[in-house]
Amino acid sequence: MQERLVNHHSTDLVEISRTTAKTREWWRGAILYQVYPRSFADSNNDGVGDLKGITDHLDHIASLGVDGVWLSPFFKSPMKDFGYDVSDYCDVDPIFGNLADFDALSTRAKALGLKVVIDQVFSHTSDEHDWFLDSRSSRNSRHADWYVWADAKPDGSPPSNWQSVFGGPAWTWDARRGQYYMHNFLSSQPQLNVRNPEVQDALIAAARFWLDRGVDGFRLDAINFAIHDPSLRDNPPINDGRKRTRPFDFQDKIYNQSHPEIIGFLNRIRDLTDSYDGRFTVAEVGGDHADREMKEFTAGDDRLHSAYGFLYLYADALKAELIGIGDSMWPDQQGEGWPSWTFSNHDAPRAVSRWAEGRDEKAFAEMALLLLMCLRGNVFVYQGEELGLPQAHVPFERLVDPEAIANWPQTLGRDGARTPIPWVASAPNAGFSTVEPWLPVDPRHLAMAVDAQEADPKSTLHVARRIIGLRKRHPALRLGGLELVDGPQGLLMFERFERGGADGERLLCVFNLGHEAVEWTPPAGARRIEAINWTEADGARLAPLTGLLFALPTEAT
Repeated sequence: MQERLVNHHSTDLVEISRTTAKTREWWRGAILYQVYPRSFADSNNDGVGDLKGITDHLDHIASLGVDGVWLSPFFKSPMKDFGYDVSDYCDVDPIFGNLADFDALSTRAKALGLKVVIDQVFSHTSDEHDWFLDSRSSRNSRHADWYVWADAKPDGSPPSNWQSVFGGPAWTWDARRGQYYMHNFLSSQPQLNVRNPEVQDALIAAARFWLDRGVDGFRLDAINFAIHDPSLRDNPPINDGRKRTRPFDFQDKIYNQSHPEIIGFLNRIRDLTDSYDGRFTVAEVGGDHADREMKEFTAGDDRLHSAYGFLYLYADALKAELIGIGDSMWPDQQGEGWPSWTFSNHDAPRAVSRWAEGRDEKAFAEMALLLLMCLRGNVFVYQGEELGLPQAHVPFERLVDPEAIANWPQTLGRDGARTPIPWVASAPNAGFSTVEPWLPVDPRHLAMAVDAQEADPKSTLHVARRIIGLRKRHPALRLGGLELVDGPQGLLMFERFERGGADGERLLCVFNLGHEAVEWTPPAGARRIEAINWTEADGARLAPLTGLLFALPTEAT
């Protein structure tokens, strides 16, 4: 058999004890289905999805076999960044419903065996939040120091060279205070001064509000932006040879984010969630230093449980090297946090459109889903991935995402990943709403609607249920280690193995990510348990986009 590159197997009693403890953590190795509420289902026919619409379709999510749902923001907001500009952390925006609707959603989810994880946006608020309205009113107001304010330079220019993610300086002048305020995103998303203990207290109280309502965990949005360098030093340029579409990407962002004091705030969040039973925390960490920051934010037992970055979300192509990079980022060492992975979400163009490269999109979607389920860590499935949806085409005049508008036509933008889920192929607006939705339904998505795929036993939806079920049935996939394996050029191969003894489950994962067929024969004694884009007639020929999963003989056998 092929040479195994690293031998992590151990029968050490300490390792067995660690493994046993981890099996009791529901979130470890879990599959969470991300719902973008605006685009999931519209129950009141105003063109925007809502909480009741989600509740009405929770059966669909549960049928996939996932462990829970992650809900993107549904809090009160002026929606300039579609919910990521919060004006009240402890209320539901009327466009989505009310607190009673959230409670009904939570109750129904739990009845179906689904955990509920929600976003918390703790680095900034909306400029319509009461805290900011008071803060900008006077340098002596109750909330004066709750946001990041700074005087202009002598020539009137901003306090530093920091750039906003959405374009332009990360500073906006406010004549009421005669100062600049900081914003890493839109000017309508002022940066909270999370260094201030009172701000931390208020954010912890908001998190407690939702924990008391029964949520099972939090995804912490852009948490590496939470605290900055207090001396406001200029960021240096970065010279990495990459193509850039935003001024933000020209800088090495070492001063406007990722300050070491963030760890102390994460300790407080972990203290809070640990005071409730079985709660889960995961950080979103983007940027040039995400590898280091994810490890720092999850190390030990007093920080967050998990983190994910943009290794796959911003990758232009799916190559075997990416899996190796991801594995090296999380080498599975004592005291290390637990990784989470996703191929698509609301912030990146859909993986099928980024990675298929002219190949069959249905075949690619199914192979990619099997690969995602075989990775070590938690996995997030973005709504529509179970249908194999490609990036929707949204004409310029229908774009609403500020980043997409600012960078058009140089990027695919985010709107194309946020269009409505197609529920009924023959219904107006694919059954999402009886009125024109906030973003248009792509005509290509109609044939991929849920009802059409339910009726086709060979559809991506049925394949997705089968693939997701693998992680439930095979402990090596959910909790096991990962070893890269040498194989023929053109194949990605790795083992997943159960810890704690010679008779633990061992699985071999084999993928042809390329454009050419590869000849390969499985090792003696291997038993095939899943095949994507391969039949018995193919024999040793693995066509492009083939995905295979084998059970290997254990040492005990």
